[in-house]
Amino acid sequence: MAKFKMELPEQVLKDFERIYGDTDKIFGGMTKAGAEVVYTRVKANVPAAFRDSDIMKTMRLSKQYKTPTDDGINTQVMFDGYFYTKPDKYGKRYLTPAPLVCNMFEYGSSKHKYPKHPFFRKSFNKAAIEKAMLEAQKSLSGGLLDD
Repeated sequence: MAKFKMELPEQVLKDFERIYGDTDKIFGGMTKAGAEVVYTRVKANVPAAFRDSDIMKTMRLSKQYKTPTDDGINTQVMFDGYFYTKPDKYGKRYLTPAPLVCNMFEYGSSKHKYPKHPFFRKSFNKAAIEKAMLEAQKSLSGGLLDD
């Protein structure tokens, strides 16, 4: 019976241990870099009605978090919370949930006969997101995880 024995250099083993120990930090940084690309593209693609309203103050990036079901690491781009609308003809301002308004703009409403104006979905450019994530991977891993 033939046997094969190989020993890895000590530096390679240390590099593997460092990457293994920093996995959450590396993946978290990668998702944040991808989310920042989407964030800037969403800001550029929002409808003209959004640009001057208070709804833009509700747009933000979430903290990096782990999903409990599969231990995936995520960062979200979201419209979160409430905002005040511009005064109506009686001078009354309404507190409105930002996700509800964004959802109506994105998908439209058959009940109110409002056509869809997608801005969020078209902000996802897979190539740009992957490029930003790979650059973050290289920098966070210290060049160990190059292509």
